[in-house]
Amino acid sequence: MNIFDLLFIALFLTAAASLLAAAVAGLRGRRSQALRILRVLGVCAGIYLGIVCIVSAATPNKSLNVGDPQCNGDWCISVEGAEHTPGNSEIVYEVSLRIWSRARRVSLRENNVVVYLTDDRWRRFDSISQNSEISFNILLQPGESVTTHRIFHLPVDARGVGAVVSREGGALGCFPGCFVITENDWFHKPTVVRLD
Repeated sequence: MNIFDLLFIALFLTAAASLLAAAVAGLRGRRSQALRILRVLGVCAGIYLGIVCIVSAATPNKSLNVGDPQCNGDWCISVEGAEHTPGNSEIVYEVSLRIWSRARRVSLRENNVVVYLTDDRWRRFDSISQNSEISFNILLQPGESVTTHRIFHLPVDARGVGAVVSREGGALGCFPGCFVITENDWFHKPTVVRLD
């Protein structure tokens, strides 16, 4: 957890307390006070989101190496390797991924995680569904580590192949990470683990 995670938590709790204070003021008939609280909260939220957007736009694209961890709190994933088999009409990539928990006392899981491959033209290639592989949202015990694999079929013209770990789906699939300063990719390409 870094300083920006702590800042987000503090501001989120402050926003929740402000909403509660506005609701209480409204219920007590102090409508002008409730509106003032909501106005200040809106301005502060706008300033914070503006900072998130500016930092996102100013941050360069990141590239990681095989084995580099990508963590969200105590939940981590890393691309451990990739083997590719060229064919006449496609290239088959088998990517091995390690998922682990840095937690010491609690079990945890991460929902809405997807891994896809991309090439130098930023085409997206999703994995072929295999029911036998371990799901990314597996419940991990403290300190537990598991390895899973995903199979991808790419066209033969794919060059500069990399793996992207992303959070998608759900109403707030990326929450809270996409609202933390330095942790979103709204205005640039996502972090890529280079495979070749």
